[in-house]
Amino acid sequence: MTPIRSAFLRGCLASAPFVIVVIPFALLFGVVATEAGLNLLQVMLFSFSVFAGASQFAAVQLMQDQAPVLVVLATSLAVNLRMVMYSVAMAPHLGAAPFGTRALMAYFLVDQSFAASQIEFERRPDQPLADKVAFFFGTVTPIAPMWFAATFAGALVGEAIPPEYALDFAVPITFLAICAPMLRSIPHVVAAAVSIVAALVLAGLPYGTGLLLAAVLAMAAGAGAEVALTRKGVTHED
Repeated sequence: MTPIRSAFLRGCLASAPFVIVVIPFALLFGVVATEAGLNLLQVMLFSFSVFAGASQFAAVQLMQDQAPVLVVLATSLAVNLRMVMYSVAMAPHLGAAPFGTRALMAYFLVDQSFAASQIEFERRPDQPLADKVAFFFGTVTPIAPMWFAATFAGALVGEAIPPEYALDFAVPITFLAICAPMLRSIPHVVAAAVSIVAALVLAGLPYGTGLLLAAVLAMAAGAGAEVALTRKGVTHED
């Protein structure tokens, strides 16, 4: 087996466990989107063009709440701002790839592909660029087709899925599975703690703006902790 093929298969295996939560997550989006008034074609175009579960949910829920268009767009953009941080983290490993390849990777850069790739690249930082690219595309191979297929199924059956199935469990479980292994330093823990507390305190604000403020506060707190530790000469490993 060639190194590139081996890296691709490692990527597939690394993200395969996420399929367990991606399926109900995508099913739920299909159901919620149809309940918001989108037809099957609109749901699928939405999913293919955005391909970002959290911002898709945020947009659809705000649409159901009759939120202004600017609020919907701003919230969706804010939710997806984490992709900028993901891109910065991936740049040292994948930034030398051809432009077309990077553009395709940008489209497929989601929470699952980032989490699996970040762990792999930290574990094997010296592997060739071709292997890293292959690994990245391997991480999305189990995720993307399943996301689109389950979204289609959810939009197709709509309210036929019994409420007792409680598909919404997949949303928090997905992010817990992604975030928990990445809390490896004090700034990470500080940012996570602030985000939780702030999101709960600000939950009553309209149109989900409390979540946006919580995200800003969390990033500021994490950055502040990083600066404070750097000034004291404390490293992440300490």
